[in-house]
Amino acid sequence: MDDTEVQVLSARDVPLGGPRAMTVRRTLPQRSRTLIGAWCFADHYGPDEVAESGGMDVAPHPHTGLQTVSWLFSGEIEHRDSLGSHAFVRPGELNLMTGGHGISHTEVSTPGTTVLHGVQLWVALPGAHRHADRAFQHHAPKPIRFEEAELRVFLGSLAGETSPVPTFTPLLGAELLLAPGATVALPVDPAFEHGLLVDEGTVRLGGTSLRPAELGYVPTGHDTLTLTNESDHRARAVLLGGTPFDEEIVMWWNFIGRSHADIVEAREEWERASERFGHVHGYPGARLPAPALPNAALTPRGNPPRA
Repeated sequence: MDDTEVQVLSARDVPLGGPRAMTVRRTLPQRSRTLIGAWCFADHYGPDEVAESGGMDVAPHPHTGLQTVSWLFSGEIEHRDSLGSHAFVRPGELNLMTGGHGISHTEVSTPGTTVLHGVQLWVALPGAHRHADRAFQHHAPKPIRFEEAELRVFLGSLAGETSPVPTFTPLLGAELLLAPGATVALPVDPAFEHGLLVDEGTVRLGGTSLRPAELGYVPTGHDTLTLTNESDHRARAVLLGGTPFDEEIVMWWNFIGRSHADIVEAREEWERASERFGHVHGYPGARLPAPALPNAALTPRGNPPRA
């Protein structure tokens, strides 16, 4: 793999969650790339000192047409949703919530959390399943050694390890820890496109160096990804992958649909507290109101045409 085959996606800072917003670094979506497989959203945050940042406090808010994937490196987040789930997101443990036709939830860092650090990811549901039933799943993958790396495979398969969590499209999600100076050749599915989001250290993917908060995109057709930690300390990254998602989507606020009308309908139902999204119990505050829609019609977006 040479350096011309890796597209570097840089992050932008975005406030998350209403008046007590914390700042996150967003690499997906952006103008040059909407999806990597069915991965359509990637927020990366921390390490944040909660005493200074205030931590995470996201009031009840809705989702449609997607799954949320929560993965922490440090800290703890309390999750409540309108399915009745009450769970905690902890380092090295996957919390996956299926929004489908409609769900609402809250995310609040716990009082004992001093440093908050992790990623929040979304998966677009394919058209046949975008109105799937609400669901919540938890999985704690065991760490495995592969060459000079430690892996935690939370979705899909990598290096002989397979997550038991089912997905609606073929996906890969894994945390990678690389020893100082280590080089690892990871066997991957050539039908997948991949994205490597670097958390700490500088990691060379093929011939391209990626710094913290950068995401390197690799198209289909590769059966091996070669990663080198160019740092003199441990490096950490999250590897995402999946078969190309060829459907166009409309993504606005917390909704994914296929048309402007889908988004208008979801927003109206949230604003009138429709049973579509249910109710979250146990959060001491009001729901997040939906922002105003733009004056122009929302248009479907996909990725640039494949060469």
